[in-house]
Amino acid sequence: MMHKSANLQCLIDPSSPRRRFLRLAAGAGGLTMLAACGFALRGTADLPFSTLYVAANDTSELGAQLRRYVRNTTNTRIVEDPKAAEAQLQILQETRERSILSLDATGRVREFELRYLFAFRVHDGKGQDYIPPTTIALKRDLTFSDATTLAKDYEANLLYRDMQNEAIQQVLRRMAAVESKTPS
Repeated sequence: MMHKSANLQCLIDPSSPRRRFLRLAAGAGGLTMLAACGFALRGTADLPFSTLYVAANDTSELGAQLRRYVRNTTNTRIVEDPKAAEAQLQILQETRERSILSLDATGRVREFELRYLFAFRVHDGKGQDYIPPTTIALKRDLTFSDATTLAKDYEANLLYRDMQNEAIQQVLRRMAAVESKTPS
């Protein structure tokens, strides 16, 4: 009986070598599982352009976010003069749409479908495309209740922001996939 309680005491005592070993083993197992599923921290993306001009207004939230992502996650420098840029990112369209997905028995909206469309093109400034006009279409479903209208509007804005971030990350991945500095 004494032996069983001594083992239990080793597991309870936080300074016990056995407990430290168990914590280390659990941590190593968790890291191994993360590595096995393909998890990796985001690093910098290598874009094939040394300078980039983002054709968006200074007051545009999307333009500011694109510039920030390029500055913080790539080695490419953002320039303010399109003539000084090796590549130009042109925003062709940004659209947010909301449509009714389902109604309840009384005809009230139960779900919305939120859609975010983002069209862009990357070119050299002389008419040659690195990436031809491309549209990224994302959608999310949003349950709705009349009792929580303000909260649901806030949730919709968060979902739109999430879709915008995802679109920006897709743009960066597509620019990183450009194989050469010569436009097609």
